[in-house]
Amino acid sequence: MKMSRRDSLKILAAGAAVGGSVRAAPESQPLLRRKIPSSDEMLPVIGLGTWQTFDVPPDQHGPLAEVLREFSALGGKLIDSSPMYGASEKTAGDLMDRLSLKKALFVATKVWTSGKEAGIRQMEESMKKLGTPVIDLMQVHNLVDVKTHLDTLNAWKHEGIIRYLGVTHYHEGSHDALMKVMESESLDFLQINYSLAEREAEEKLLPMAKDRGVAVIVNRPFAGGNVFARLREKPLPDFAGEIGCTSWAQLMLKFIISHPAITCAIPATSKVKHLRDNMGACRAPLPDEAMRKRIAAAARV
Repeated sequence: MKMSRRDSLKILAAGAAVGGSVRAAPESQPLLRRKIPSSDEMLPVIGLGTWQTFDVPPDQHGPLAEVLREFSALGGKLIDSSPMYGASEKTAGDLMDRLSLKKALFVATKVWTSGKEAGIRQMEESMKKLGTPVIDLMQVHNLVDVKTHLDTLNAWKHEGIIRYLGVTHYHEGSHDALMKVMESESLDFLQINYSLAEREAEEKLLPMAKDRGVAVIVNRPFAGGNVFARLREKPLPDFAGEIGCTSWAQLMLKFIISHPAITCAIPATSKVKHLRDNMGACRAPLPDEAMRKRIAAAARV
């Protein structure tokens, strides 16, 4: 049986209570931010993904409005979507308009089709759905027709239609292809999978991104939720309190964002309580290398 995050949080909270006190990072602390290397613009290290969670009809927008309102209220900036995600772009655009958040957020989406003209049409449609004449970050989704679309995106960046460009993938099997793109193209952003359960990027991809000054967004920070199922019997370790973590989600996110190459992680959620929990990882302190090893060992099952 696959365990939900709610069930995991209940068990982990109980385990933490038994195992010892856990000190939360004070909300008065400023959010941790990282520079986008190509511009020095700062982004909070926790953003918001929209895969599955925002792919809902308008009559189900209510809970998501609360999530997006709270995300911005807590200082969140980067929201990431894609035309691949069904209604997610339209949902995000409608809610940003309803909540007057379009100027407050850093909007990222993707192009996911083949052919120059088809790509242009799709990106123009995404801009309409998101309701913004300028996209902060446009990414080539899963490297689909990557050279063709990067040519368009470089022109659009020069014209001011987009501010940054990048490429994405969700699977470690494409890391070599991503490295080849980084070698041949000038990228602002790279979006990849990285988590306690999927650490392959540490070997070559993340060092290369850091060396080349490419910002890194992390998708699948919880490996699609699989890590919660893996950790369902494990109490939160006592040492989590040393870095202000009160949940496994915060501990996993701090493990990710403590890597020096990472700019931002984008967990997706449709629940305000999970959003608040995730944003709790956006404050100091971060684990050092010794603590990262302890976290990895504690999460091993």
